[in-house]
Amino acid sequence: MSNPPADEDRLRQYTLGGHAFNVAKVAAGLHIVATPIGNLGDITLRALATLAGADLIACEDTRVTRKLLDRYAIGTPLTPYHDHNAMAARPKLLRRLAEGAAIALVSDAGTPLVSDPGFKLVRAVQEAGYSVTALPGASAPLAALAVAGLPTDEFFFAGFLPPKQAARRARIAELARIPATLVFFETGPRIAATLVDLAAGLGPREAAVCRELTKLHEEVRHGDLAALAQTFAETGEPRGEIVLVIAPPAAQEQPSVDDAETLLRQALARVSLKDAVGEVALATGLSRRDLYQRALALAKEQDHRPAR
Repeated sequence: MSNPPADEDRLRQYTLGGHAFNVAKVAAGLHIVATPIGNLGDITLRALATLAGADLIACEDTRVTRKLLDRYAIGTPLTPYHDHNAMAARPKLLRRLAEGAAIALVSDAGTPLVSDPGFKLVRAVQEAGYSVTALPGASAPLAALAVAGLPTDEFFFAGFLPPKQAARRARIAELARIPATLVFFETGPRIAATLVDLAAGLGPREAAVCRELTKLHEEVRHGDLAALAQTFAETGEPRGEIVLVIAPPAAQEQPSVDDAETLLRQALARVSLKDAVGEVALATGLSRRDLYQRALALAKEQDHRPAR
C-alpha cells in the first residue's frame, strides 16, 4: 500500500456533481465546521472548501467523517478528537496550530460544540492567541424547531436529560418554569420513559418528537406530552436520532419565596452557587441579586449542618 502524499503535495479539491473544484489552502487557525445531520447534501460550499483546504480535520469518529469526505472526494487527513482522548489530543492540535496549520473541527453530525466535545479546545486555542472561525450550517435543534410548529421566539436548549429517573425528574422540575420552548436530545431506548416524566413534571403541554431529521425516514409526531408518552409506550423503541420540542408554560403568577428556595436547594446539590443562582433566575424571572443572597444563606446552612 502506498503512503499518502505529504500535505504540501496533496491536491486540495472537492468533487460536486461530477466536477472537481480546486481550492486554496485555508488560513491558519481553528475552523469550526458544521456538517450534515443526516442528508449528506446538507453541507455548504464554504464547508467543502474548508474541509478540502485544511491541513487536518479533527473529528469525533474518523469512520463517520470519512463517509462525508468520500462523498465529496476530499483527501484531507483525519485525527480523532473526542471526550475520551481530548486531554492528550489538545496539546498536539495546539502544536500544529503553532506551526501554522489550518485545522477544521467537526462533530459526527451538525454544529460542533452543540452537545458535543469541543469548547475546551476552542478556549485553549483562543487563549493561545490563534484564530477561531465558525462556519454555520446544519443543526438538529434548529431543524426541529423549524418543523415542530411551536413558538420559536424564545427557546431553551437543554441537551440530554439525565438517564436515571430521580435525577431526570429533578432536572425537569428546574426547567418547568422557564418561559420558553424547551428543546432536548433523546435516545430511542429512553424516549418513552422521558415522555412519562415530562408529562408528570410539566403537565399537558404540546410537544413534537422529531426523529431522523433530513433522513429518508424522517418523522415528526405531535401531541400533548401524556398522549405522546402513551404512543411510544405502545409502539416500542424507535430507531434513530431524536429531538424533542416542548411548548412553553402558560403564563403563571410570580413564583413564591418558598418555590425559589426549593429550586435553589435542588440546584445547589448539583452545581456551584453561581450556576445555581443563574439557573433559578432563568427559571423564575426573580432578581439574581436577591437569589444570590438567599443562596449564600442556604449554603451556610448546609455547611453548618452536623454530619451524620
